[in-house]
Amino acid sequence: MSREIIQRRSRGFICVNAHPEGCRANVERQVRAIADHWPAGLTGLRNVVVIGASTGYGLASRIAAAWGFEARTLGVFFERPPEGPKTATAGWYNTVAFHDYARRDTLFAASLNGDAFSDDLKRQAVEVIRRELKPVDLVVYSLASPKRTHPETGVVHNSVLKPVGRPFSSRTIELDSEKVVPVTLEPANEKEIADTVAVMGGDDWHRWIRLLLEEGLLAQGARTVAFSYIGPALTWPIYRDGTIGQAKNDLDRAARDLDLQLTKRFRGNAFISVNKAVVTQASAAIPVVPFYLSLLPPVLRKHNLDEGCIEQMRRLFTDHLADGKEGPRDPEGRIRLDDRELRPEVQKEVLDLWPQVTTENLRSLTDFAGFQREFRSLFGFEVDGVDYDQPVETDLSW
Repeated sequence: MSREIIQRRSRGFICVNAHPEGCRANVERQVRAIADHWPAGLTGLRNVVVIGASTGYGLASRIAAAWGFEARTLGVFFERPPEGPKTATAGWYNTVAFHDYARRDTLFAASLNGDAFSDDLKRQAVEVIRRELKPVDLVVYSLASPKRTHPETGVVHNSVLKPVGRPFSSRTIELDSEKVVPVTLEPANEKEIADTVAVMGGDDWHRWIRLLLEEGLLAQGARTVAFSYIGPALTWPIYRDGTIGQAKNDLDRAARDLDLQLTKRFRGNAFISVNKAVVTQASAAIPVVPFYLSLLPPVLRKHNLDEGCIEQMRRLFTDHLADGKEGPRDPEGRIRLDDRELRPEVQKEVLDLWPQVTTENLRSLTDFAGFQREFRSLFGFEVDGVDYDQPVETDLSW
């Protein structure tokens, strides 16, 4: 056992350690957000697989399935365990807390830590599903990774965050110095585009569902959902029209193909849920996005429209997944949980503020302090109710 006082350590803006009690408090808050605010009488999900289940929307969807429907869940992810004086990653501690609360509330939970892109991990998941969760009602695909080793070719593909076709110039926040600075991104070449699609597109999602179909592990009416983001026009050059957008187009293609297969065989379906912008480990590294995420939340709060990951997933599960519901879709068949973010009055206020922000007024015109606090809380730091002067156990597992 290894009890120690954990203080936040950073390399640049990024936290390189995690606080287990802060992560536990984050999970507990999300569990309460579902358990205490779930509409009575909703049914429809018994066995749920979440691929990319340790942080963000994946973790929130797993919590919604477990505490909303009392579903049996299998979570798949790739996290670093504690090693000597090194803490585990935040996703590891999130999963420890998830299992602790699931045991407390007599909910079944299984987890697999490894490369979800690999055939070996998929086979491990098949064995757990066959033994504990057959048949599966819902598969959530929430995998986020900067690289992927292709299971057939062995080629390592690395994703990039770049525009396509032409350079993109805008402003961003230099996170180390907290300065508002101009930024120009050069366009991706063809290989970078293809590599990003290989990592972040629909191929791996398709492989997961195809394997579960072949193994006979999906229930009648089974559904699968993958998460995406579109965002406002000011981020389109780096998102919708950039390399990420190319990958998301491929994700849409996979959704259409999987939907045809599931509809034909199980009267099920596959779809994309376009979620709102939230602070994540990835978002801090994307130029322009920290700037946008410093402006957006206070505007949403002003209009009583703000939602975090768990509130978004509560809305997804109650309005679109419970009792076979099919809520409204956009013309491409996608669920739009970003509807509040993209309301014209919200975007107008953000766009009006955008050119006014300078280094000098950054903290008065935006909620950059809130962005910093939210980002650090992902690693278990600056979480309300946690005493960071007390030693805590770091050598934890589920």
